[in-house]
Order: sequence, then structure tokens, then C-alpha cells
Amino acid sequence: MREPTMLHRLAAEFIGTFWLVLGGCGSAVFAAKFASADGVSLGIGFLGVALAFGLTVLTGVYAFGTISGGHFNPAVTLGAALARRVEWKVLPAYWITQVIGGLVAGVVIYFIAKGRDGWSATGNMAANGYGEHSPGGYSLVAVLITEVVLTGIFLLVILGSTDDRAPKGFAGLSIGLTLTLIHLISIPISNTSVNPARSTAVAFFNGDGAPMQLWVFWLAPLVGAAIAGIAYPYLFGRHEELADRPVRDDALEDNAAP
Repeated sequence: MREPTMLHRLAAEFIGTFWLVLGGCGSAVFAAKFASADGVSLGIGFLGVALAFGLTVLTGVYAFGTISGGHFNPAVTLGAALARRVEWKVLPAYWITQVIGGLVAGVVIYFIAKGRDGWSATGNMAANGYGEHSPGGYSLVAVLITEVVLTGIFLLVILGSTDDRAPKGFAGLSIGLTLTLIHLISIPISNTSVNPARSTAVAFFNGDGAPMQLWVFWLAPLVGAAIAGIAYPYLFGRHEELADRPVRDDALEDNAAP
């Protein structure tokens, strides 16, 4: 079977990250709080938003995992590279593509939401934050710990679920349900990032302090992912190093990230 080219892999990462942000952040913007004409709440709340994020990753992994690995997240790509599941040389292209895919989804969410009379993007784009910008008023330290720990656990689940020793066909389910659980834990704390591309996608539309706090949602997920990527082979052994396989990345030099 012909290996995917770099262009194919970047297209998969672009669409997958776009879908994650559109489905996850879109559900938070459009459906988390919604009242009927008679005032009855029809919103999906924290549980619904958590499920939306989990479902986007679940469906994205099954649709695109065989093409690009189904990362949709710079932290996942870093952890996978450290665990020797993906080639280091693809990391810059993956990161750029993931950020652009997320930003395009942010643009779509913004313009759809602007179609509602009286809606303002300021503070209403599902941005991440700490202190007064945390949904529950959690401190910077609390948010840093949460994002590092949960991203680390997320990477351990991803690496374990995609290990050649794991049962075949269940990785998407395991990864999607883990992301759902992560959101159930941490939406009140940081509005849940564990994904720098997701955070970047809406921060600048949201304003209200989100751009100034964005560094946290790059630093903490990358640290958590790096710890997990380094630790996994030592904790559980390395059955196969995918980065040692010959892959068709000849298009890397010829194709820039979307």
C-alpha cells in the first residue's frame, strides 16, 4: 500500500484540527447556554461541550489517523516525536498546519456567531484562561498544574492506545473518551486546553485577556506532553519505533504547510 505523502499528512492535520476546534469550541459558543422562547434552558452545558470535544477527536482519529497519525494538536506531535512515533523533521510543518487549521475554524465560529443580534466576541469565544479569566477563578499555578498533568495523561493514553501491542481498532474510542473526561475535569479550571492550537484558534477573537495568557496554554501542554513522550518508552518499553520506518516524506521539501 502506498504511504501518504507529506501533502496528504498535512491535509489530514489541517482538516482534523479544524474539525476539533469547530466542533469543540463551536459547541461551547453556540450551544452551551441556550434558552427557549419561554426561558427553558436547552443548553448542553459542561457535559455537552466535553462530549463534543471527545467526539471530534474520536471521529477525526478514525477518519485521518491512518494518514497523519491523527494528532490535531502540537503537544501530541511533540510527545509522539519524543516517543519516536513520528519523525522529528515533520514537527514544524505539523505545528504550523495545526495552528492554521484551528485559526480557520475560529474564523468560521466568529462569523457564524456574529449573525446573532447583540452577540460580542469579547469573552465569548471559549478561550482559555486563569485568574479572573478562569471559569472558576482558579489561579495561574492551579491552571499550570492541571494542564501539565492532564496533557501528560492524554499523551500516555494516546501512546498506549496506538502501541502495536494494543488491541486493534479501539484507539479512536480510547482517545476520544479520554479527552471527554479531561474536559469534564478541567472546564471549570481553565476552560480546558491541553492543545495549543485549540487555544490559539480563539484567543485573539475572544480578547479580554486571552491573548496575554496564551503563553500558559502553549507552555503547560508542551511540558506535559514532553514528560509523557520521554517517560512512555522507559515505563512500558518500546515495541516498535515508527520513526525508524521508511515513509514517503519526499514532499516535505516541495510542499509548504497549508
